[in-house]
Amino acid sequence: MTLPHLPVSQVEVVLCDCSARDAERVFACLRAHFESDRRSDDPPHETGTDRPTMWTGMYDTAAVPADAEKHPEPLTAPVTVDVQGSPPAVRLLRAALEEEYTVHQVGVDAGDQEVQLQLRVEGREGRG
Repeated sequence: MTLPHLPVSQVEVVLCDCSARDAERVFACLRAHFESDRRSDDPPHETGTDRPTMWTGMYDTAAVPADAEKHPEPLTAPVTVDVQGSPPAVRLLRAALEEEYTVHQVGVDAGDQEVQLQLRVEGREGRG
């Protein structure tokens, strides 16, 4: 599999197998740590079809937002999170998720300069 080259600090995030509400909670967690193309005033929404919905966002792990949101709401169900970027950027993004949620690595496709991880993100007991 050939992975497209991203700038070293950028990570592409794809969310699936979740509600729009939980997708926004994961995006809010990441926006608290990194600049993003996902604006808080444009949350994910359901498409109204029976087809699976996926939401994407780009995060710059070298840029910290000035108006960071803190402590996103807990998830109502596990979320599948696919991340792609340089190994250091992916590690930073995963660490940000681990601050708020329980994160399990489901799969990995690693190259010299790019890595693609599939994570299962779940709420933590006692949070909320």
